[in-house]
Amino acid sequence: MNFEALHVEQTGAVLHITLNRLASRNAMSLRMVAELRSALETAETGGSVRVVVLRGAGGHFCAGADLKDVAAARLRAMQNEPPVSEAGVSLDAVAQANLQFGELCVAYAKTPLALVAILEGSVMGGGLGLTCVADVALACESAVFRLPETALGVVPAQIAPFLVERLGYSQAKRLAVTGGRLNAANALAIGLVHAVHAPDQMDTALTAVLADILACAPGAVAATKALMAKARLTEPSSLMQEAAVIFSRAVQGPEGLEGTTAFLQKRKPNWALQ
Repeated sequence: MNFEALHVEQTGAVLHITLNRLASRNAMSLRMVAELRSALETAETGGSVRVVVLRGAGGHFCAGADLKDVAAARLRAMQNEPPVSEAGVSLDAVAQANLQFGELCVAYAKTPLALVAILEGSVMGGGLGLTCVADVALACESAVFRLPETALGVVPAQIAPFLVERLGYSQAKRLAVTGGRLNAANALAIGLVHAVHAPDQMDTALTAVLADILACAPGAVAATKALMAKARLTEPSSLMQEAAVIFSRAVQGPEGLEGTTAFLQKRKPNWALQ
């Protein structure tokens, strides 16, 4: 796919995806949504990528939805464009566009790859949704987080489930009913991000996080993410047997054998040498 709204570059096992619509502070267009899905699908199937890094160009992460696309979808809906049926639900043009972004968030939330978000400047709407699904979220001191939908008379429909999962019901509801605005320190305090750094320390912080991730076995990371995703919706007692099978498969597999052998031999495992 030829990327217009993104800059995509792979360095070793790390795929750097940069939202690149400078004139709109990287607002989320439908083109960008499609390109983000394509970049992730390629990374997941290529076999060489272990970490995806998301960030924005020009000092901003993402200023929310592209209002031009929203207006165009509204016009198509007003012109009585036939709705599309999805699982028994009729979706007009506006709903279809909204669903595409939600499916993007689901794809990034479920990826077996490690996902790191670098958050600078404006982090609004859809940008907040991507923040919530990142495994590691690093914020610059200058970052400003907004959930402006209710102040605009609309609903953070696709973002809401991820906000609740990340922050809990109480904090997510507070942000929604106040048109929430958070600085980086506030975002750290409520668990939206995992660390805050000065602008000149962001790249150093990213390098350190990537080193930690790449020291972990990729298969073990993927299996752990999948188990944790299931655990958040399941009683722990009902997962014990499944977890034991997952552990047994891992410890007897190639990564488990290499990892324990490397530990006993006081050397780095082969995946940490890539």
